[in-house]
Amino acid sequence: MKPILSLVLVLAMFSAQAQKPELDKSPMDMSYLPNGYPLLKKAGKAKGMPLARVIYGRPLKNGRPIFGGLNKYGELWRLGANEATEIEFFFNAKIGGKTLPKGRYTMYCIPEETKWTLIFSKDNYCWGNFDYKAKNDVLRTDIPVVKNDEIVEAFTIYFDDTKNGGNMIFLWDDVKAVLPITVSGN
Repeated sequence: MKPILSLVLVLAMFSAQAQKPELDKSPMDMSYLPNGYPLLKKAGKAKGMPLARVIYGRPLKNGRPIFGGLNKYGELWRLGANEATEIEFFFNAKIGGKTLPKGRYTMYCIPEETKWTLIFSKDNYCWGNFDYKAKNDVLRTDIPVVKNDEIVEAFTIYFDDTKNGGNMIFLWDDVKAVLPITVSGN
């Protein structure tokens, strides 16, 4: 009797396995400075660590008006979907004329029609902007917004390399915003 009971229990365990979760509609993405760092490293051409890495959720436009619609002007936005956007600097960075020490931060945005206020917060491990606290802000800077020629369906963040760092580029809908970053020594 015991062997039959054991067999039944084993079969029940296999049949009761959790179902595969559905694909997230706002998949997570990652970008490095310098642009293409993982590929450079794989090819043996990257020296040392990357300068910065950003991890974010990629919401889709899905026919919705984004800025001034889904993302209200003047209201805090998590700068992506799901968890708050996270950026890690592996070296000290200069942003908007201010120094941001190396480390990991969450990023938020207050979009306006002609500019965005980007916020770097020391409050990591946040889901969205529901627990955002201004007292944890480390740096705020304004960047201009321009109309893009093409409509971008999925919110996208990537880096464009420059001589002393890079530009962090944000694209979504018909909007483009660029954050210049200068990287200095440790």
